[in-house]
Amino acid sequence: MRRGAFAAVLLTVVLALAVTAAGWGATGTHGSAQAGTLTFCTDATYPPEEYFQGSKIIGSDVDIGTEVAKRVGMKASFKNTGFDAIIAALLAKKCNAIISGMNDTPARRKQVAFVDYITVGQSIMVKKGNPKHITKLADLSGKSISVEVGTTNKDFLDAQSKLFKKAGKSGIRVVTFPKDTDAAAALKTGKVDAYFGDAPVVAYYIGKDQSFAFGVLAVNPIPVGMALRKGDPLIPKVRKAVAAMYADGTMQKILAKWKMSGTALKK
Repeated sequence: MRRGAFAAVLLTVVLALAVTAAGWGATGTHGSAQAGTLTFCTDATYPPEEYFQGSKIIGSDVDIGTEVAKRVGMKASFKNTGFDAIIAALLAKKCNAIISGMNDTPARRKQVAFVDYITVGQSIMVKKGNPKHITKLADLSGKSISVEVGTTNKDFLDAQSKLFKKAGKSGIRVVTFPKDTDAAAALKTGKVDAYFGDAPVVAYYIGKDQSFAFGVLAVNPIPVGMALRKGDPLIPKVRKAVAAMYADGTMQKILAKWKMSGTALKK
């Protein structure tokens, strides 16, 4: 899922300053683990990984984060945070960690440390019947595709569009939305030709709405990790907790519950 390159690094620094100026202090229960609560920043617009059910945030990441917190001797809490400012919130100590379907990329690793827990590929979702005949990446040339802003999915589409243009073909019209659910809705209402997102997310949308279908199944698999501030003493504890969850089958049970078994890390 979900930023890379120098521009993203610069934006994160600017946002971190804005977050602090807005009163998100550098100390307190969200910024430290002293109170025994492991607070996760998460963008709850990305089912089945994190989304609202009424006023409660649920999803695979919530179950995973809750179990990780338990295994490090803490209680989990989840703070809904827009994805485009989520690293800034972590750096400003608004939370202890991020769990939000975040891809572990070299650009992000310059800012935060990762503990990987799944690997996720991306899929293209189309309207039922596939009226635009999108069955492979090459079919995206000249098409409009919706995607959540500030994500590696958008970066992938932008890079693919440049390749098309370099080959003398029409590029992709990449249409961004602040919420992933809005990006999916844009396809339903006919504002775009297709939607691009993580494969489990696409499967979730299709399972909930019969007007959607798979266009292209899975491309560009990327590790997904929990992000923490560099040097945080929680890092080795979280890494140990994730390893233990795989060893005793807990992680596999959580992923199966959310129909995400295919995302489990390979041994």
